[in-house]
Amino acid sequence: QVQLVESGGGLVQPGGSLRLSCATSGISFNIYVMGWYRQAPGKQRELVATITSHSITNYADSVKGRFTISRDNAKNTVYLDMNSLKPEDTAVYYCNARFAVANYWGQGTKVTVSS
Repeated sequence: QVQLVESGGGLVQPGGSLRLSCATSGISFNIYVMGWYRQAPGKQRELVATITSHSITNYADSVKGRFTISRDNAKNTVYLDMNSLKPEDTAVYYCNARFAVANYWGQGTKVTVSS
């Protein structure tokens, strides 16, 4: 049974920081491309960042220089460090695991950036 469990969301003021975690089980984590996506109210889900099995990273332009994706293969966990948060970063953040035709999603964790 595959599980992706996100944590770390919450309410933060503009300019603040949060760290999201996604703990996985039931997959060979080290071979999967892991990603973070987000969906704001009334908008489509969009890519935030991905990290390959070789730790090659890719970021949406809107988060470059502010967000950092990383993975710990020993813990089967992927992280998203978010700094200099803006109100427009408010969304539900979803963890994704992808390998060949396999594609799994977590349940999401809500991030609200507001004063």
